[in-house]
Amino acid sequence: MTLDARPSPASTRPPLPTRRFGLTDMHFSRVGLGTWAMGGLGPKMTWGDADDRASKASVLRAVELGINWVDTAAFYGWGHSEEVLGAAIAQLPEADRPYISTKCGLRWGLAERTVRVGTPASIRWELDESLMRLGVEQIDVYYVHWPPEDATPIEEYWGELVDLRRRGKIRAAGLSNHTLAQVEAAEAVGHIDSLQPPFSAIDRDAAQDLIPWCLEHEVAVVNYAPMQNGLLTGTFSEQRVQQLADNDWRKTHANFTGENLARNVALAEAMRPIADKHATTVGCVAVAWTLAVPGVTAAIFGARQPAQVDSMVGAAGLELDYEDMMAIASAIDTTGAGRGPVFVPEAGGAGKGPAGADAARHDGDISVARR
Repeated sequence: MTLDARPSPASTRPPLPTRRFGLTDMHFSRVGLGTWAMGGLGPKMTWGDADDRASKASVLRAVELGINWVDTAAFYGWGHSEEVLGAAIAQLPEADRPYISTKCGLRWGLAERTVRVGTPASIRWELDESLMRLGVEQIDVYYVHWPPEDATPIEEYWGELVDLRRRGKIRAAGLSNHTLAQVEAAEAVGHIDSLQPPFSAIDRDAAQDLIPWCLEHEVAVVNYAPMQNGLLTGTFSEQRVQQLADNDWRKTHANFTGENLARNVALAEAMRPIADKHATTVGCVAVAWTLAVPGVTAAIFGARQPAQVDSMVGAAGLELDYEDMMAIASAIDTTGAGRGPVFVPEAGGAGKGPAGADAARHDGDISVARR
C-alpha cells in the first residue's frame, strides 16, 4: 500500500476533500469509516449484533464514494472487526484499497477481563495478529489504544512503535486516548504522526489542549465519536434509548440517561435548522463542526449498513459558515450540553480556536465560556 490518495475508479463522483496526514506522504479524506460496531458481540463495550455481509458492503460502499481510509482496532469484537475489514478489502484491487488504521494495547482473555498491556513483546505479537486478520503486510497507521495499566513506561511502549515504524512494519504511529502530558513524553522519544481523541460538540475537552498542541507540532488529529455515539444524529430520544438492545453499551451510559440525555438531544435539535439550510443531516452538521476546528485533520463516523455510509459521506465537503458556527456555540451555551471549551469563530470565517477556560469570548452578540 504505497499510493498517496486512493480514489476508486468505480466512482464518477468528484473526489472528497483531503488533508495531509501530519508529516507523512499520506492524504486522508476528511471523513473515514469506523468499524467498532462491525465487531458485533464480544467485549463488554458492544453495539449489539452485526451482519457481516452488511458490514463488508459498507466498507465497499465507503470506498466507492471516495473515502480512502478505514479505522478499526484489534479489540473491536475481539478481532472480528479486523477480520471483516480484511475480507472486504480483499475484494478490492490493490490500487483501490483504503488506508487502514488499527490499534494495539487491549488484550482480552487475560485474567478473565480486558487488560491494557504495553510491553514491547505484546505490541509485536498484537501487530502480527492484526496483520494476519487484515490480510495485509503493513499497517498504515498503528495506534496505542489506551495508556497501559501494566506499569510499562511510555518510553518503552511508544519507543516500540517508533521502532516498528523505522523497520517498515507500520507506516505511521499514533496514540489514542492519551493526555497532553503523555503525548509530550512520547514526542520526546520520537515524533507522533497522529492523535486519535474523542471530540464532538458534546465532548469538547480535546480542544482545550490536545488539538492546539497537534496543530503546533504538525501532528494529524483524527477524532472519533464526532456524533457522540449517535446522540448528535437527531434521531435520539428517551424512547429510542429504551429501544436499544440490552447488550448495547449506550443503554446505561450517563450521556444517554437523565438530564444529560435531555441536554444532548436539545443540542442535536438546535443543529436541525442548520442541516435544513444545507440540505443535509444533523449528523453531517455534527461531524462538520469538528472538522471546522483548526488542527482537526479528519473525523471517524461509524456505520454497519451501506445506507449509513451514504447518509454521512457528505460531511466531508460540508463547510459551516460563521452564522452556523455561532448558532452551535450559542446552543451549547444555552443547553448546557457536554463539557469543554466552546468553539467560537472569528467574524467572517469558520474560526480560529476555542473559547478560553477562564474568560468568555465575545463575538457579535453571543458570549460563551468553558463549561
